[in-house]
This record gives sequence, C-alpha cells and structure tokens, in this order.
Amino acid sequence: MLLRRLLVPALCAALSTSLLAQEARPEIRLSRAAGEITVDGELGDPGWQGATRIDTFYETNPGDNVPPKVQTVAWLTYDDRFFYAAFDFSDDPRTLRAPLGDRDNVPSSIDYGGVILDTRNDGKTAVMMLVNPSNIQYDALTSDATGEDSSYDLYWDSATRIYAGGWRLEIRVPFSSLRYTPADPQVWGIMLYRNRPRDFRYQIFNVRLPRDSNCFVCNRALVTGLERLPTGGHVVLAPYATANQVEQPEAGLGTPLAADDPEADGGLDAKWTPNADTAIDLTWNPDFSQIESDVAQISVNERFALFVPEKRPFFLEGLDLFSTPIQAVYTRTVTEPRWGGRATGQLGGTVYTFLVTEDEGGGSVILPGPENSSLGFQDFPSYVVIGRVRRDFGGSFASFLLTGREIEDGGYNRVVGPDFQWRPSGSDAITGQFLWSDTRTPDRPDLGVEEWDGRDLQGHALYLNWQRNKRTYDWNFEYKDIGDDFRADNGFLPQVGVRDSFVSFGRPFYPESGPLRDVRPFLRVRHIADQEGDLVLRRYVPGIQLQGFWSSYINLEQRWDRTRVGSEYFDYDYTYFEIDMTPAGWLRFGLYGTLGEDVDFDNVRPGWGGLVNANATVRPTDHLELLFNGSRRWVDVTPDGGGGRRRLFTAEVARLRATYTFTSRMFLRLVGQQVTLDQDPDLYGFAVDPHSESVTASALFAYKINWQTVLYLGYGDDRAFEERTGRLEPARRELFLKVSYAFQR
Repeated sequence: MLLRRLLVPALCAALSTSLLAQEARPEIRLSRAAGEITVDGELGDPGWQGATRIDTFYETNPGDNVPPKVQTVAWLTYDDRFFYAAFDFSDDPRTLRAPLGDRDNVPSSIDYGGVILDTRNDGKTAVMMLVNPSNIQYDALTSDATGEDSSYDLYWDSATRIYAGGWRLEIRVPFSSLRYTPADPQVWGIMLYRNRPRDFRYQIFNVRLPRDSNCFVCNRALVTGLERLPTGGHVVLAPYATANQVEQPEAGLGTPLAADDPEADGGLDAKWTPNADTAIDLTWNPDFSQIESDVAQISVNERFALFVPEKRPFFLEGLDLFSTPIQAVYTRTVTEPRWGGRATGQLGGTVYTFLVTEDEGGGSVILPGPENSSLGFQDFPSYVVIGRVRRDFGGSFASFLLTGREIEDGGYNRVVGPDFQWRPSGSDAITGQFLWSDTRTPDRPDLGVEEWDGRDLQGHALYLNWQRNKRTYDWNFEYKDIGDDFRADNGFLPQVGVRDSFVSFGRPFYPESGPLRDVRPFLRVRHIADQEGDLVLRRYVPGIQLQGFWSSYINLEQRWDRTRVGSEYFDYDYTYFEIDMTPAGWLRFGLYGTLGEDVDFDNVRPGWGGLVNANATVRPTDHLELLFNGSRRWVDVTPDGGGGRRRLFTAEVARLRATYTFTSRMFLRLVGQQVTLDQDPDLYGFAVDPHSESVTASALFAYKINWQTVLYLGYGDDRAFEERTGRLEPARRELFLKVSYAFQR
C-alpha cells in the first residue's frame, strides 16, 4: 500500500511530464516535392519550390540557445522514394575548414552540417547524416542510452557547393535505408545541425538544447505531413571476392621468406526489407578482415583486457540494440563466422533484433576475475545466438536480452535478463539491468586454462545508475554487483566477483566571455570490494574540466588510490590529464596520460611511472592528411636490495598514417607502426625478454562508390626483432585485393 501511494503519483507525474514535453515539441509540416530534384549542390530545381523552409536556429554551444553569429537556412521535402534536405550555410568561404578524406572522417574540428532523423519518433535513437563542404559523408547512430557510434553505415547521397556567400548542401535519403513504423501519415523526429569551429566550436541546431537536460534526441522537433511512404520490398545483394599472396619465413624468424600458394575467396552479404520497419540480413562466408590494422595499445603492466571497437558491416543493423549497461554483447568475440543471419525490426512499440551465426573459432576469449583478467585461445567451433527486445514507454523503456554460445564439442555459455531506463523528468535518468549466466566450460585442459575442465558455473550481474543533470549541478550514482562465476563469453566483461560503487558530483559554470566557456570542477569516489567484502580498489578524484578557446577540452584529475594485488595493499597517488585542441584548421592535437606513483603488478611492489599518449592531425593541404599516434609507458622500481630507482620497463608505440585523397571516392593510404618493449630481466621474478620490437608497414589504394561497393588493393610488410641476429627480420609480407559490389533493387 505504501509503495502504491508513493509510486503511482510519481508515475503519473512522469507520464504527464512526458506528454507535456511531447505536446511542446516544435512541428515542421512537409509537403511532397513539386517536381524533380537533382542532387548537385544547387537549389534551383522545381522540387525545391514550395519546400518547407526553416530559418530559425539556435547556437547551443558555446552560447546557451542564443541567436547564431551566422545565418543558416534549411529546406525539407520528400517524394515517392526519397527524403530530401537542403541547406544554405552563410559564411566567408576563406574561413571554411573543408579537407577531403575517407567516409566518416569528419571530426568536430572541421565544418559540417546535416540532418539527425528519429524515424520511429521514440525520442531516444536517431540516425545522423552529416557532410562537410567537400562532400565527405559521416553517418552514425546516436542513442540517448548508449551514445554515438560511427561504425553504423547506410545508403544515401549528398552534394555540396562552395560559393562567395558560404556553402550549400543537398542530401537525398532513400526511404529503403530508413526504418519506420507502418503508420500513415508518419510522424518523425528531426534535428538540423551545423558545426562551425573557429575561435570556439560553434554548434547550431534548429531546436533548443537545455543545459539541464540529460538527453539529446529527446529535444527533437516533429516532422509531420509524411504520407503514403514506401512499405518495403527493398533488396541489397553485395557479393565480394578476395585474393592474396603471403610470404612467411621458411623455418622461423631470421630465415628466408617463402611464398605460400595464392589464395582466393568469396562470399555474399544480403539484406531484405520485407516492410519499412523490418530488415533481414544474411551472410555467407563473410569477409571480416580489416583493411586497416587497429592502433596498437600498450598492454604491459595492465591487469584487464583492452577494448577494441567493432568495424564489421554485418553487425551494424540496429547497432544500438546490442548496447546495454553491462556489456554482455561484444561482437568481436565472433572471430571467424562461416555464415550468419539476423532479423531487426519493430512490432508496435517493441523493437527487436535476433542474430545467429556459426563461429569457426580462433581468436581469444576473456577469462575474468576480480583483480585481473587473462585470455584463453578459442580453438574450437561454436554457434552464437544473440537477441534483444525493447519496449518503449514515452522517453523510458524496458528490454530483455539473451545471448548464447554453444560449443560444438561440449560446453556452453547462456546469459539472460532484463534491463530498463526510466526518465521521470528531463533532468533524471534511472537505468538498471539484471543478468543471469549459466556456463559449462569447454573440456579442453590442453589449452592451458585452469577452469576449462568441463565445470559448471552460474552467476549474477546487477547494475543500477541514477544520473541527474541540472544547469547548476550534476551528479551520478552507480552500483554494480557481479558474481564470481558470472560469465559473458559473447561480451566484454573483464572484471567479475566485485561490488562496485561510484558517485560523482559536478558544478558547471558558463562564463559569457574570456577564453573559457564551460568550467566544471567535480569530485568522484569509487569503492570496489570482492564478494566477501574485502577491498579491491578505493579511489578519490577531485578534478576540473574546461572547454573553450581553440575548440579545446581539458580534463585534470588528482587521483588517490588504494588497491589490492594478491594479499597486499598499495596506496599511491598520481595525476591524470587529458587535452584536446584545434589551434588552426590544419592542426589538431591531443594528449592524455598519467604521471606519479604506480604499482608493479607483475612483481607486486610499489613503483613510480607514467603513461603519455599523444596524437596529432596535420593537413598540409585539403588532399593530404598526416595522423600521428604515439604512446610511452614506463615504471621505475626500487630493487629489493635497495640502491635507488631503476627502470623496470619502457614500452613505446609510434604510428604514422598518411592519406592522400584524390576525390571523395578515391584515396591512397600509407601506414607505418613501431612497437618496442625494453625490460630489465634482473628486476623480474620470472624470465622476460630484455628487448622486443615489431615494425609494420602497409599501403592501400581504395576506390569506394558507397560503403559496400569498393575496390581495395594493398600491400603489407611485417618485421620483428630476432635476438640471435640482433636486428629486425622479415616476419610476413602480403599482397591482397578485394572487390565488392552492392546490387540494389
């Protein structure tokens, strides 16, 4: 009775707030195009006559929903097959930052604009289609629950034209690329966006973005007047063919290279949309090779596995449905699929996705623990199933997740459970998830993993979070309870057996003049204990975040940690720093890292050291981009016998990527990367190599009509340090070709 008295009024108030917010949405009414539209960057076509004009925009950053310093005008319309948007961005063309580049290479440091479409009008998830003045496209999926993901791709067209008064943009989106309900007429959500970096990063929208709102898509305007839209029947077939020639050492590193037999392969990706809100994806022998290697990450003296983002097309439909607070789905755990099928769609207010694939094995699986994680080699085939359904309730939702991995020779991992997000107001979001896992480990003691002896494991995982954003303050409470025997073999969960509590409080200030426009001091506290209540980590973090001149972002933190390593505890403090700036259109640089006291986790003793990770983007011309990534990690320790500090190890990564873009469809890319690790064997309690080093170099020519119609021709050369010869020796050479073409109907 007490719960009912408390919860019913609260739910009614939340529903009333949601309904009032829905009624208060600005409305944009569209009409069908009066004639044809040619996407060429000019706006004189008959179809633009009578299109809906939008000329009210707001500067949401650094200003607080104030009139912009430059004018933006947009037009919207549609016909039987396409949704159209056009923009006229007034500006001095000499100040435009408009370099050429590959698709999705549209950082915040350059000019761009476009549309953000919430075609289901759920106020939570939207598709972003943005373009820079040189017609380089960026598409992404943005979710108020999980953030922005640029790995999402879809088919659409655009054209730009720079003129004396600024630049113009036309966008044409096939309805077959979008997912919407069968309602007629339709009501969509929309945001029109312009990014204009100069002395500050100016962000301009057709809607207001309140600073006390903890959501983004929820601030959308409504689009009405969309009638008699296509109901589906679209098919895309994208066959591919690959060929490669590999050379490897005949008898180990340092011996001459011998050529393997040339190899050729092929496969097919297919997509069918039986109706406008359902997509069926099928793949046979998919090519999941990556055209560009991942940037190397320093893993020495790290206790937990490092995350690498997904880049493979088959997993991208309905990508946001794979994201939950506890990351029980991490599709890169599917290492070598033989075939796969997937259905994604909506039934009423319920959206769903269901995927099944056969994984031939290879790669690694995370073996989690409370203090560290390790990796086990997944040398066995398995079948993978992932499914999630989500029911929307205004700005809130509830969903259910299931994942399964069935090992062909015995063993399995099954995870099920619900999650939810409740938004009782525009400033509050309460998120939770509960999962249960049932696991039988593979009976493969030959692979050297202690728990892979066919044992049974069952465990739970609980997550609760309450976040509040107000104009004058913000805070966040988070709690996780993950059992010792919880496993998510299809996910990324390197730490289990812990109870993790986190709280943060911030106080933002918004100066209206000066070099800084957003100043936010904050305090964070974190406490992690194991399931018996013994401390694993305690951290106190006062800090400050700054945003302002040169589109800058600066984060400075002083951290005081107490951590457990085995049966010992270490108290240490250090500084964390993060800096990102764009001093000019041709230069952007970033720097982050730590400096101060440290812990030698391998040998369980105190230390002193740091991590510095630097990146810089230099554009000598609009066609040439140079991207540098460099990392250095080191730890000094005092030997047991004394004698002052000595260097335990130094790890370094240096990477340079040079890309020359001929047109928006064609580029040549050269990548060179060096990874080195120097260690003092006298300071370790086990055998280590005093020096290891690898160097990789690659060249790639690419011609891309769209994200699935591509031609790649590349060459790679890998070298590794050989202790016997004391120099870098050839380890692998490869010449490869890939051709893919998307047939659409």
